[in-house]
Amino acid sequence: MVAAGGPRAPECRVASWRNVVAVAAGNVHEAPNTGRSHTVGLCRDGSVVAVGWNGDGQCEVAAWSEVVAVAAGWRRTLGRRADGRVVAAGRRSEGACAVETWREIIALSAGDWHSVGLRADGTVVAVGNNRRGQCNVAAWRGVRAVAAGYLSTFGVTGDGHVVVAGVVVGDVSGWRGVVAVAAGSRHVVAVTSDGRVLAAGDNAYGQCEVAAWREVVEVAAGAGHTLGLRADGVVLAAGDNRIGQCGVESWPG
Repeated sequence: MVAAGGPRAPECRVASWRNVVAVAAGNVHEAPNTGRSHTVGLCRDGSVVAVGWNGDGQCEVAAWSEVVAVAAGWRRTLGRRADGRVVAAGRRSEGACAVETWREIIALSAGDWHSVGLRADGTVVAVGNNRRGQCNVAAWRGVRAVAAGYLSTFGVTGDGHVVVAGVVVGDVSGWRGVVAVAAGSRHVVAVTSDGRVLAAGDNAYGQCEVAAWREVVEVAAGAGHTLGLRADGVVLAAGDNRIGQCGVESWPG
């Protein structure tokens, strides 16, 4: 595994990880770069590893098995099992870890105080703090991708439109042909069916300057930066690089 960020950051100590097939990262939304972040890796055999801040038990995932997808948010980690059930580790006082009753989940996302799950039938479930309506997703239908961000939830519908619950961080009403979406603290990015990237919201660090990106198959959004994975394995980055989080130029394609 390779990672970019502060040289002493415990959440970047992933060099010894092997057989990892997916990763996720969580942070403290209101105080980024404080060291209170963690990184999660899904291993090929269905086990999960985690490093970084463990103040709420969000890295206590050693006993997990048969996991096929992971998500990390503020003070918690989520894992989706092959049978569609979800496991959680971390802070429970806000209710965002109350996912044990979820069934038939095909995708997960973890925001600041809430967690979101996409069911196989295209409906969406959400739990946690709902003070800005970010969990008001019960009426959504025909959704094929979800992303949870800062006080907001985004869903991609079957016709490539984006729906929003909670805080609207940017105007996505004109977006078309979207196949995947990712939410940062105050910006949102999406991949279109032809490999372009769209972005809206806060651009204080240039995190929305992604219009020139092409052949992108996956995106991720952080507190103030955006990452894109191209089809050829090259990783692109835009935005805040104060602690080296955009230092991905040397990564092998």
